[in-house]
Amino acid sequence: MAGSLAEPSDAPVRRAPPVRRGGAARVRQHGAVRAISLPPVAYGSTAVRPGWADLPAGLRNALAARLGGPPAAVRVAASGFTSGFAAVLTGPDGERVFVKAAALHGQRHLVDWYAHEAAILARLPAGLPVPRPRWALTESGWYALALDAIDGHTPALPWAPAELDAALATYAEVAAALADPPAQLAALPLPRLADLARDDILWWGEVAAGREPLPEQAAGAPLAELVALESRLPGYADAAPGLAHGDLRVDNLLIDSGGRAWLCDWPWLCHGPAWFDLAGLLLTAYASGLDADAAFAGHPAVAGAPADALDVTLAALAGYYLTGAAAEPSTASPHLRAHQRWSGEQALSWLAERRGWAWPHPAGSP
Repeated sequence: MAGSLAEPSDAPVRRAPPVRRGGAARVRQHGAVRAISLPPVAYGSTAVRPGWADLPAGLRNALAARLGGPPAAVRVAASGFTSGFAAVLTGPDGERVFVKAAALHGQRHLVDWYAHEAAILARLPAGLPVPRPRWALTESGWYALALDAIDGHTPALPWAPAELDAALATYAEVAAALADPPAQLAALPLPRLADLARDDILWWGEVAAGREPLPEQAAGAPLAELVALESRLPGYADAAPGLAHGDLRVDNLLIDSGGRAWLCDWPWLCHGPAWFDLAGLLLTAYASGLDADAAFAGHPAVAGAPADALDVTLAALAGYYLTGAAAEPSTASPHLRAHQRWSGEQALSWLAERRGWAWPHPAGSP
């Protein structure tokens, strides 16, 4: 549930229904009027990162040595919600790698995430559309991890249906591989979604108990029903076999020139159901005016899920995002709170639509 460091690229120009950021324009989808809502800041413009010149000279020299000389080009990632260095480096011979780097002191949490991600990526089943680790080094008080640089672009919003189909196909492939993961992968110290939910994701119970303020977007919503729904998540997650990516979002995906989607940013792999990831991804499909209900129901990752798995997940995500949005401004990205608020609004609006709740929808909804 953290920020992405996926490699950015300009998305191809394509026709789309008229929209306004943070608002909505009505389009007709499968006979129903649906509003399109875009995040307040595009996912490809959320990060504030150091540039190449901001890195210690010793680290730059060590990276250049691995590349065979000073980089001919450096393209810093503009997406994600963390403040570590992240860029595609092109070596003098044209070879490209995606490098993440963070300071051992002051950014130790990022260092730990990157090292954990490298261990995960090295143990994922072969053939999956994921970047693989190349090498890592520690120099001048910094840790750097080099991954395959995927030649692709982050999907733009609103989703193009073909790109959403590609993302769903990739996650079907990944979810199938993680349903019975290799022993060396499952043996890593991975968290359990059930525990994460109890410790950090479930918030409506805190609101109902008066320990957290009611988010203004939920004023008038059936709080008792929200509490009841989210409270089922830990039990559902405990009962589910396999592993989940843990952070399946549009900015953790890349679409290559052949139209295949690649899934990036893997430090949040956890024991839990793939359908939880799927619901989180489809928040942006719902916001794009697409039939997110059908996309969820028809996906292989939903096989064997409880009948109310989507509603339970939407309730949990709505509380998680909306209470997070009320926190102090983030030092990692100035846009994090606004994105949490928008994501929470989409989750709550989608849930209200599914449950037939007769109350004012959150901002940006019809």
